[in-house]
Amino acid sequence: MDSLIEIGGDRVGGLTPRQIVAELDKYIVGQDAAKRSVAIALRNRMRRMQVEGEIHDEIRPKNILMIGPTGVGKTEISRRLARLTDCPFIKVEATKFTEVGYVGRDVESMIRDLVDIGIDMVREDEILQVEEEAERIVTNQLVDGLLPESVEETTEERAESARRTREKLRAKLISGDLEERYIEIMVEEQVIPQMELFSQDGMDHIGVDMGDMLSGLLPPSRKKRRLRIRDARPILFEQALDSLINAEDVRTRGLNLAEQMGIVFLDELDKVAAGGREETGGPGVSRQGVQRDLLPLLEGTTVRTRYGVVTTENILFIAAGAFNMSKPSDLIPELQGRLPIRVELDSLTADEFERILSEPKDALVKQYRALLATEEVELAFDEGAIREIAAIAFDLNQTTENIGARRLATVMEKLMEEISFSAEEHAGQEVRIDQEYVRTRLADISQDPDLSRYIL
Repeated sequence: MDSLIEIGGDRVGGLTPRQIVAELDKYIVGQDAAKRSVAIALRNRMRRMQVEGEIHDEIRPKNILMIGPTGVGKTEISRRLARLTDCPFIKVEATKFTEVGYVGRDVESMIRDLVDIGIDMVREDEILQVEEEAERIVTNQLVDGLLPESVEETTEERAESARRTREKLRAKLISGDLEERYIEIMVEEQVIPQMELFSQDGMDHIGVDMGDMLSGLLPPSRKKRRLRIRDARPILFEQALDSLINAEDVRTRGLNLAEQMGIVFLDELDKVAAGGREETGGPGVSRQGVQRDLLPLLEGTTVRTRYGVVTTENILFIAAGAFNMSKPSDLIPELQGRLPIRVELDSLTADEFERILSEPKDALVKQYRALLATEEVELAFDEGAIREIAAIAFDLNQTTENIGARRLATVMEKLMEEISFSAEEHAGQEVRIDQEYVRTRLADISQDPDLSRYIL
């Protein structure tokens, strides 16, 4: 468990909920309630790992349902969580899945993907531990390929000369002077016969990894290949890693990491809700079937993966949906009960649009400045211009379809179209965007409902 905490909690384990919210604030404007709920859930993951005794196994994650219109930050919260946490994290869309028996992916595939991520995280951690040793092995193999070490040197003087030559080659290899030199290396190739198998768990997965099974029966063949040193390095490096890393230990720790610290962000959950209609056929059957298939995952069940069996009872599920054509009560009651924490995200105001344009680290205004700076154009926005852009985007959301902050990207692209097209003509100059320029570029479109419907 110590290694699990070390891998899964290096960053989040050191952050309090207040600090996690502060990190999210750098990229997401508003939605304080959603940030607090997510921060508490993340922190509770680490708190549970420190609990001792029988109560440890009784503590279960409290799954979250985020409800709010499109473009208010639900998906962005998931993206930032994925970068903030060192826990296995996967974002999936509920619309990708179909009921077992229908053509498509079954819901258990998200757990298998989560396990793959956990295995990769543990392997990456192991690589960092043995990277220097692996590079030393690769360098030795390259030196041996360039100048094989002879066990029968006629004189001590010749042996010393050969040793000095090998050291010179080693120095040149480390400095990168011999990357274009050709060398012959032995490469292991695992020959696995092509097989097509079908499983009740879905076509995307077979309960037993046939590749792993056959690799134990069929030893790898070794072939000599002539490659440039720069091409031979990654091959030799992978072979060195395979010899240094305990694959069984990685598999065990990866499974444990996914089980104990895994987080699944399930987006577009509202799209599999019934929408208040009693459906007896067609796609409605599959949608309700997806909900029923999700129930055991959220409650806690076992899923077969190619690395072994994993249980889902300690995996945190964060679901999200706009619920504009349906409501959370349209979900089947059992699924509602497995999402006990409800967080409602608010629609964005014009003032929040204004903040979104300039405050976050990845704000649109900063992105356009960086893009045009590559052509030596210094782009400047007046406060009045930013205020006008936010007002136009907000008004368009009120008069047409409300797509939240995504409207800003559409408006900004239309505003910047002319400057982006003729950027080379302004090289070495400052281009200032003021309120009047924004009105001139966007007034006709924003005031014409037909044009705004199809262009903005």
